[in-house]
Amino acid sequence: MATPSIPQAGVLPISAMAIRQLDLTPLDDLATLPLAALLERSDSLSLAFEWPRPPEDPRELSEIAEVRLWSLRADALQPWLPLLLERSGGQLTRHVAMLLPHGFSRSEGIRFAAESLELWITHRLFLLDHLARLEGLSCRGSLAQMAAVLGFELDAGFWQALPAP
Repeated sequence: MATPSIPQAGVLPISAMAIRQLDLTPLDDLATLPLAALLERSDSLSLAFEWPRPPEDPRELSEIAEVRLWSLRADALQPWLPLLLERSGGQLTRHVAMLLPHGFSRSEGIRFAAESLELWITHRLFLLDHLARLEGLSCRGSLAQMAAVLGFELDAGFWQALPAP
């Protein structure tokens, strides 16, 4: 299968029209890949939202309703998306900020509502682990890294209650 066409080393542009129309076709090339190929691309994708804003608009992208709605739809229909998003530069954190209540401070950066983060990340860990196990794959290490980037530390026994991969 051909590698999806993602320009500029993992940067996927999301046009204003796609955002307005809740159009997820920018993700189509990735959505056709088997899970094993998606797991190989873990921590490699950046979404470039092309949303026009006047220079005096102080809002973050996560404060723009249209961009948040597109992100919510993408997260619901492409549950593997957070696993692919680049972590060290803030793509994963920005994506989760689109989905969950949060605050921002200059000293601490984004601070998610703890209970919301716990529910979302636990749900996502269960879902992605289940999808991987259905295909005989394991992605628990990558899932734990994803959780850690968001400030969520997995208890040592988290995976013990679940079937082994």
